[in-house]
Amino acid sequence: MATSKNKSRRRFKPSHIYSIISTALVLFVAGILFLILLHGSKMSDYLKENISFTLILKDNVTDENGKKLQEELSSQPYVKSADYISKTQAQDIYIEEFGDDYRDMLEGNPLFASIDIKMNANFTQPDSVMAIQNRLQANSAVQEFYYESKLVELSNKNFKTFSFIIIVLSLLLGFVAFTLIDSTIRLAMYSQRFLLRSMQLVGATNSFIRRPFLLKGLINGFISGLIAVALLITLLNVMLNILPDLKALQDFNLTILLFAGIISLGILFTIASSYFVVNKYLRMHLDELY
Repeated sequence: MATSKNKSRRRFKPSHIYSIISTALVLFVAGILFLILLHGSKMSDYLKENISFTLILKDNVTDENGKKLQEELSSQPYVKSADYISKTQAQDIYIEEFGDDYRDMLEGNPLFASIDIKMNANFTQPDSVMAIQNRLQANSAVQEFYYESKLVELSNKNFKTFSFIIIVLSLLLGFVAFTLIDSTIRLAMYSQRFLLRSMQLVGATNSFIRRPFLLKGLINGFISGLIAVALLITLLNVMLNILPDLKALQDFNLTILLFAGIISLGILFTIASSYFVVNKYLRMHLDELY
C-alpha cells in the first residue's frame, strides 16, 4: 500500500513540474511579444518626437518678437521643444552646411528667421498636425509652416500596422497558451481523478473539493510567472548589452507593470484551467474515469 502511494507521488510531482515549466515557457513567449510591442511603441514615440516642424517667420519680424513667439509656443501642450533661429543664425548654418558664402554676391541676408518645433508624440497625428498648422498660420508673424507630411503619415501608418500584427499574434498566442496550459494541467491532474471521486463519496461539497486544487493552481501559476519574468529580465539585459541604445527606450514603470501582468496571467490561466478540469472530473460517471 505504501509502495503504491509513493509511486503515485512520484508520478504526481513531475507532472506538476512539467506543468509549471510548460506554463512558464508559454508566458515567456507572450512576454517577448509584449516587450516588442512596448519597445515598438516607445520607438515610435521617439521617432515622432524627433520630426522637425519649421515655422518660417516673415521678414519684418524682429528677433524680440520671434523669441516672444518661441516662448509662447514652448508653453503649448503639443510642443516638446521650440528653438528660435534668427536670420543671422540661419545664414551661418547655411554657409557651414553648404560651404557657399553668398555674402560677396548679395547685399543683405535673404534668409528668414524661423522656429524649429518638436511636437509631443500624441500630437503628431496628421489631423492634429493639420489643426496646429491652421492655427499657427493664422498668426500675422508667420509666413509658412513646413514639415515632411509623408514622414508623419508613414510613422503613424507603420506603427498602426505593427501594433495590429502584435495584437493579433498576442491573441493567437493567448488562445494557444490557454490550450497548452489546460492540456498540461489535465495531464497533471489525471492521476487525481479517483481522489476527487473518493472525496465526493464521503460527502465533500464541490467547492470544498475544488479549493485545494485551485490553491495549487494559484501557486503553480505564480511560480510559472516568476520563472517567465526571470527569463524576460535575462533576455532584456542581454539585449541591452548588445544594443545599448535600447536604454533610451526603457520605461521602468511600464516594464514593472508588464512583469506584474505576466505573473497575473499565469495565475489566471492556471486557476481557470484547474477549475474547469476539476469540474469535468466531478461531473464524470465512475465508468468514465477508467
